[in-house]
Amino acid sequence: MADEAGSLWGGRFEEGMAREMVPFNLSLGVDKRLWREDIRGSVAWARAIGKAGVLTDKEVDDIVGGLDKVAQRIEERGLSDAVEEDIHSVIERMLGEEVGEVSGKLHTGRSRNDQSSTGVRLYGMTAADHVIDLLVEYATALHDFAESGREMIMPGYTHLQQAQPIRAAQWALSHVVPVLRDIERMKAARAAASVLPLGSGAIAGCPFSIDRESVRAELGFDQISKNSVDAVSDRDWICDFLYAGAMVGVHLSRLSEDLVLFSSVEFGFIRISDGFSTGSSLMPQKRNPDVAELGRGKTGRLIGNLMSILTLLKGLPTSYNRDLQEDKEPLFDTIDTLSLTLPALKGAVSTASFCPERMSEVMDVQLLATDLADYLVRRGVPFRTTHEVVGRLVRSAEEKGVALSELSLEAFTTENPVFKEDVFDVFDWEASVEARLAPGGTALESVDSQLRDVRAQIEGFRS
Repeated sequence: MADEAGSLWGGRFEEGMAREMVPFNLSLGVDKRLWREDIRGSVAWARAIGKAGVLTDKEVDDIVGGLDKVAQRIEERGLSDAVEEDIHSVIERMLGEEVGEVSGKLHTGRSRNDQSSTGVRLYGMTAADHVIDLLVEYATALHDFAESGREMIMPGYTHLQQAQPIRAAQWALSHVVPVLRDIERMKAARAAASVLPLGSGAIAGCPFSIDRESVRAELGFDQISKNSVDAVSDRDWICDFLYAGAMVGVHLSRLSEDLVLFSSVEFGFIRISDGFSTGSSLMPQKRNPDVAELGRGKTGRLIGNLMSILTLLKGLPTSYNRDLQEDKEPLFDTIDTLSLTLPALKGAVSTASFCPERMSEVMDVQLLATDLADYLVRRGVPFRTTHEVVGRLVRSAEEKGVALSELSLEAFTTENPVFKEDVFDVFDWEASVEARLAPGGTALESVDSQLRDVRAQIEGFRS
C-alpha cells in the first residue's frame, strides 16, 4: 500500500492506496494548468464564507493573503516539486505552509466537485475569448486575401470539375463566411461556460448562507447554476466548446485542401510563400504546402476530442462521477491545437498570392455553357429546353474537337433558330460574372458588398 501525499479524504480509510492505484488516480499532470483559476475561486470562496460568518475578517484576510503568496510562489518556481494527486491538493498544502491551521477552514461548505468545475469553467471562458481573437485575426487575413482577388476571374468548381467562372474573391469569401459562423459558435460556448457551479457542494448545495450572486459577480460569471445535482456534473459547455472547435477544424481542413490543390503544378492558382512551405530531403525541386497539410491533419484531433467527451458523458448516472476527471484533456488539447493551428493558417493566407495568368490559362469555355442556356431563356425559351439544346451543342463541340465558342452560327441555329449572331457575345468571362448581380453573387458590386459586410462583422467581433 502507498500513502497519498496531500490526500483530502484519507480519514475514512484504515489503509493507504494501493501502489497500482496511485498513478491511475493522479490528475495533477493535466489539471496543474488550472492553478490560477483554482486560486481565484478560492479567494472568492474565502470571502463568501467570511460574509456568511464561517470566517472572521482576519481569517479571510490571512487566507486571501496566503493565496496571493501561493500564486507568487507558483509563478516563480512552478509546480515541478508537487507530489499531490491534483492541483487543489497542491494549493491547499501550500496555503497551509503560508498561513498555518486556518487554511483548513477554507474548504468549509465546498467540495472538489464544485471547486474543480468552477476552475475549468473559468479557464474555458478565458480560452474561448482567446480562440475568438485568433478566429477574428484569421478571418481578417482571409478577407484581405479575398480583396486582392476582386478583379481576377477563376474557374469555379463543383464535384472538383470546372463549373462556372467566379471571381477569386468569391472563392476566398466562401472560406471567410464559415469562420464568422465559427466565431458565433465559440461565443455561444463561452456563454454556456459562464455559469457558476461554486456553492453546489458535492451534490446537495451549501449549508451556509453564502451569497452566490456576489461570488458570481466577483468571478465574472454571467449566471449561477440552477440545480446543485446538475451543476457538479454538467459538462454540456465542454461539448459546445469542442463542437465549435471541431467545426473550426473542418473549415480549416477544407481551406487547407483547396490550398494543397490550388498550389499544385496541375492547378497553380495560388502560391504559398516560402515561409509556409517546405522542401524535400531527396528531391531538390519540391515545394510542399506543409502548412495546409498539417492544418488538414490537425482536424482529426479536434473531431476526436468531441467524440471523446460525448462518449464519456453518454452513460453516466446522476450527478458527479470520477469519470469526469477525463473531461479536461480533450478540452485542453482542442484549445492547444487551435492556438497552434490558427496562427499558422493565418500567416499562410496573409502571405499567399493569386496567380491570375494561370487561372486564365486553364479556364475551359464550357464554363459558359450555363450562360449560353440563359441567352435562350432571355429570348423566351423554357430553361429545360435550353438545357437540352446546350447539352447537344457541348457534345457536338467535343466530337468535332473544337471549343464551344468555335462552333459555327449554323451549328447554333440548327439546334435552335432563336440563336442570332450576338450569341458569340456570351463567351466573355467578365460578362458572365457581372451578370450575377443578385446578393451573394459574383458581380463586382455584389462581391464588394460581401467584402464590406464581412469587414463590418469582423470589426463587430473585434470590438
